[in-house]
Amino acid sequence: MSTSSASETRTPISNLQSPNAKDQPIDLLRFNTCGSVDDGKSTLIGRLLYDSKSIMEDQLEALERSADLTGGGQINLANLTDGLRAEREQGITIDVAYRYFATPRRKFIIADTPGHVQYTRNMVTGASTANLSVVLVDARLGVIEQSRRHTCIASLLRIPHLVVAVNKMDLVDWSEDRFNEIRAEFETFLPRLDIKDVKFIPMSALEGDNVVTLSDKTPWYAGPSLLGHLETVHIASDWNLQGFRLPIQWVNRPNNPTDPELHDFRGFSGQIAGGVVRKGQQVMVLPSGITTKVKEIHTYEGPVDEAFCPQSITLRLEHDIDVSRGQMIIGTDELPGANSDLHAKICWMHPRALTAGRKFLIKHTTLNTQAIVTEITHRINITTLEPGPAPDGLELNDLGEIRLRTAQPLVYDGYHDNRLTGSFILIEPGTHATVAAGMLLPPKSVVKPDDVDFVI
Repeated sequence: MSTSSASETRTPISNLQSPNAKDQPIDLLRFNTCGSVDDGKSTLIGRLLYDSKSIMEDQLEALERSADLTGGGQINLANLTDGLRAEREQGITIDVAYRYFATPRRKFIIADTPGHVQYTRNMVTGASTANLSVVLVDARLGVIEQSRRHTCIASLLRIPHLVVAVNKMDLVDWSEDRFNEIRAEFETFLPRLDIKDVKFIPMSALEGDNVVTLSDKTPWYAGPSLLGHLETVHIASDWNLQGFRLPIQWVNRPNNPTDPELHDFRGFSGQIAGGVVRKGQQVMVLPSGITTKVKEIHTYEGPVDEAFCPQSITLRLEHDIDVSRGQMIIGTDELPGANSDLHAKICWMHPRALTAGRKFLIKHTTLNTQAIVTEITHRINITTLEPGPAPDGLELNDLGEIRLRTAQPLVYDGYHDNRLTGSFILIEPGTHATVAAGMLLPPKSVVKPDDVDFVI
């Protein structure tokens, strides 16, 4: 049996390997599971890992030893992700659990997120980097408030792909009519959300039907299994390839006197947060506004003529410019905003309520600076995403819209356009606790090259 652990991200499943698998490019899909309590989220992930032979031998032995204690004499697959004692005792998910596995076609990072309303912040955390969200629905109960709530949050977080997994179909005798009823009910509110790719899959996570392999119990279902869909869903276009963005993480100065090529090397390193960059391309450094051209592009594999999001690169520029961590190199088309007065949606994650006037540290891409919340404009109804009246403050797990002012201008895009340059976190200065995750609304104005006085 091939195995993988939570600390490994590239372990292949050898018994599923095709002869030419090593020659095939393998990309990474991040997805999360969500839904109401007892819909079977943790069991589904356990089934994916178990049936795809992605469980280490010692993990399997531990599950078998604990079967009589937690599984009624059977292996409890939910225990693969419900690692906290409180989770196992209560049969619920509390914290976000991450698991990793791979097939010959793709690598996966799974975030198992809680179903309780009181753990909305955990769900937002787990889903914030996902390419795809799996919303589980109990076939007996149908679409309930939590189903709508988590689908709305997936829409708010701009997750481009959604799978509605109608689970526990074995408890409704694999009824096609029941599956179609749930699908029709779901489709009544999907048009109000900004999710373009939605897939409905009938399954039984406990029995494994339509999870890794197709089941003969659903002859009326013509679609793929869940794993089949996860392996083939198109994610290459999910990244924003319009408008080059490179937040500078560090200045690369090897300064090696024995190597002439590295002796005077000065590059700017970071992960591309949007767009494509090419040798010879004109770029601008913000917030200074200085423009120059790209001299060289370096990656871990060596120099290249072009690179794109989300590659990590080092740029060398034609001119010797003062650039430091927290600044951003951008293309001169599709310009971003650059402002200190910001408007954003946030999920409040701290027991102490957020009130206007509080000061925080804000982390946006590679920039850390001070910020003050100047206004709480309204609380968002978490089930409909409609704005409510302006509150005195935001409580734990609330979603709301705020205005804030930063000590340094942020170079950003609206979260709707770029999830990497449009997101931030707020940090409490004294405790350094992350208290909020935010999504910036589109800037009212963008950088204007004509206003720049200094051009090289």
